[in-house]
Amino acid sequence: MPETPDPESADPRKPAEPTVRKLDPHSLRGLAHPLRIRLLGDLRLHGPATASQLAERLGESSGSTSYHLRQLAAHGFVEDAPEHGKGRERWWRPSQDGTSFDEELIYDSDPATRGAAEVFLSEIVKIHAQELSTWMSGAADWPAEWRRASDLSDFSLQLTPDQSLELVRKMHDLINSYSDLPPSEGTETVRFHTHAFPRRIK
Repeated sequence: MPETPDPESADPRKPAEPTVRKLDPHSLRGLAHPLRIRLLGDLRLHGPATASQLAERLGESSGSTSYHLRQLAAHGFVEDAPEHGKGRERWWRPSQDGTSFDEELIYDSDPATRGAAEVFLSEIVKIHAQELSTWMSGAADWPAEWRRASDLSDFSLQLTPDQSLELVRKMHDLINSYSDLPPSEGTETVRFHTHAFPRRIK
């Protein structure tokens, strides 16, 4: 069993590790719905919100967002945000900073789990494509320094599976090292997508 670090001995200069929920067959089936994935992503990006606010942002009915938020809560993905509550409307916040997908879920013996994995991954691909399309259609409205700071690149490397996994983990560690930078003037929310996959060139 890993030891629990002593809070008093922790280095205050070291960024806090993001909390990441690793999906298992049960939690995957609870999340694998297009609207639930979008609701969770919106809460992680924009912070706590009500079902009505999320419905307006996502173009859904408040009844639908309320139902799927309760389902997300039942599976431990979202929770109440009572500090935001004013009046009778319920506020929600994400329970974790991120979600980790285990590739073994694609090969699970249960067809329902394999189907949920396909739904989950397909929706992530759609969200990434939509975000890129939104950026490209509005990029001209951003200052030139933000245009220079954006990136649309692709690379082809000759790697073994172990080398590819090592590189992916290094990229994730580098990105996460920027997650707790102190606030400064001129910051914006910046989205990073990483895609790595093998391809046979004929």
